[in-house]
Amino acid sequence: MKRTQIDSRTLAKRAAVNALRRAKRAVSRGGVDLSVWEGEFLDSIETRLNTYGRAFADPEKGAAGQALSVLQGVKLKEIKAKAEGRKIGGKARFGSAGKSAIDG
Repeated sequence: MKRTQIDSRTLAKRAAVNALRRAKRAVSRGGVDLSVWEGEFLDSIETRLNTYGRAFADPEKGAAGQALSVLQGVKLKEIKAKAEGRKIGGKARFGSAGKSAIDG
């Protein structure tokens, strides 16, 4: 039996849907109350993945073959960590902590 090759978009969508399911499962098991925004975020991501196969339209916000933008992936990880009782933070998200380009 020959296996068909799955394209990278399908794999990215599957990985994003699985990450979304893991985050929702962690929230339900952890008994954590999400903010209204976080709940709507998870629902909108799921809707867009099922409808369009990806959750963002602007190609500058993520790689062409990815289903989630970079910041959507970060927020999904933050929600999952919140549900598991872990703390994410303490680091600057972009660039070095507190240094500007002028400081050198």
